Amino acid sequence: MLTETLFIALGVFAVAFMFAPVGLGGGMLFVPLLHYGLGWEINGALFAVSLSLTAVVSWGSGLAHRKQDHYDDSTLKIGIRGAVPGAVVGVGIVALIDDKMDFVFKVLSVVMITWAIYKTIRKMKDESKADDEEMEAIGVQPVPLQIGAGIGGILSSVLAIGAGVIYVPVLRNFGQLEPRKAIGTSLHFMMVVVPVAILAHLLALPSDMLNRLSEEVIPILMFMILTFLGARSGAKYGMKYLSEKQLMRVFLAILFIVVTRYVIDLTEF
Repeated sequence: MLTETLFIALGVFAVAFMFAPVGLGGGMLFVPLLHYGLGWEINGALFAVSLSLTAVVSWGSGLAHRKQDHYDDSTLKIGIRGAVPGAVVGVGIVALIDDKMDFVFKVLSVVMITWAIYKTIRKMKDESKADDEEMEAIGVQPVPLQIGAGIGGILSSVLAIGAGVIYVPVLRNFGQLEPRKAIGTSLHFMMVVVPVAILAHLLALPSDMLNRLSEEVIPILMFMILTFLGARSGAKYGMKYLSEKQLMRVFLAILFIVVTRYVIDLTEF
């Protein structure tokens, strides 16, 4: 068990390093790491742990992006009004789904990631044809932005993710933000929304799951420390060495890997 835990610890660091530069929290891989690597069931307790690691990534990377002014405060204020209520609604959905969580989780993941891949590719193609003045003329679209952020908040709780796969395309399409600011603003969403989702999940957990978490407190703390170190170093590396186009390509590559894993799982149901 010690060997598996150390392996997962290295995996957690690597996930935080890879996801932080592209505005993702890492929940898409934290959940399968803990599920497949340590045999944890997909339930509210696992979600609370995954979201805790995601919160560490969002704060570690978000503060680094904030220091470089890679975020948009006005767009953040508009979107957060949809994202926070969405996170609370998402916890209620998890409680209702209960024993069907594994299947529903993976189906929703595939749908969500496929949508994010489509929107990101389309946005990259559109930008290659349009100049900056045309993009600015479109302007921020508050209602679609809030709805998109609300969906991100719901999925953050339902799938135990930061929901950057939703926030980044939403901010790019409806907030008209360039890649680095979309990534930084996505992380700022998570800095607020994910703690709300964690608290809501913990309040909804039955006593046996809370006891399970208390038994795993040492490895969880170790994972959180490694996650913070990975997120900080990954964010600094991304801002220094990766161009905006490279960031979006890394973003897409990660999405393709994750969606493939879940599709394989769903064929076994």
